[in-house]
Amino acid sequence: MIDKQWASASDAVADIPDGASLAVGGFGLSGNPIALIEALLAQGTTGLSIVSNNCGVDDWGLGILLRAQRIRKMTSSYVGENKEFERQFLSGELELELTPQGTLAEKLRAGGSGIAAFYTQTGVGTQVAEGGLPRRYRSDGTVDVASPAKDVRTFDVAGTPREYVLEEAITTDFSLVHALAGDRHGNLIFNKAARNFNPLAAMAGRVCIAQVERLVEPGELDPDSIHLPGVFVHRVVKVGTDIPKRIERRTVATEGA
Repeated sequence: MIDKQWASASDAVADIPDGASLAVGGFGLSGNPIALIEALLAQGTTGLSIVSNNCGVDDWGLGILLRAQRIRKMTSSYVGENKEFERQFLSGELELELTPQGTLAEKLRAGGSGIAAFYTQTGVGTQVAEGGLPRRYRSDGTVDVASPAKDVRTFDVAGTPREYVLEEAITTDFSLVHALAGDRHGNLIFNKAARNFNPLAAMAGRVCIAQVERLVEPGELDPDSIHLPGVFVHRVVKVGTDIPKRIERRTVATEGA
């Protein structure tokens, strides 16, 4: 019997060292593995290189690691809701590899599937392909590190020659994800928007740590309903259904709208 359950979030992340690379699930504030993030903050791990769709907000999600200056580099597709992120990036304290959202998703999936690289049309004719996107600034505001140019090739698609840019896959030392339910074998089910990046982040990590709201025995989950098989998951931590969940931008309809 393969039992991947760990006693606590702090135990599960205890061997993540300074300087590690992490793929972290979450879409906005949906599906953030907050218990694992808080455990990582508490143990003092620093110098992290993190791949995630976004970096949370100033006081939630990955934003709490950023605020404590534990993150060296972010690879993300959206960073617009975090003022501390903006400050650290523009002051030269943080490196950023800005990546189109669909490309980021495929880079994670490819990494987890053993695919080294792929060609995509996304970014052709822009700095994504041509290079020059600022990755790190100096304290005086000038660019210290810029993105390199990428290989662009022409392929005949449906009788039409089109340009495609080469994107390399992403793999990381660890991945942290949040799931609605899981079993002790590591099979996971995600809830709605939390499914957007959590399965992909899980696949990319050489060691995947999953926090789950509900933990069941093997065989209790309908095999046809499993979103991510346990082969990708190495540690499972039960956090319960009362785990805090934040709303990034609360919108209330006006009367009569």
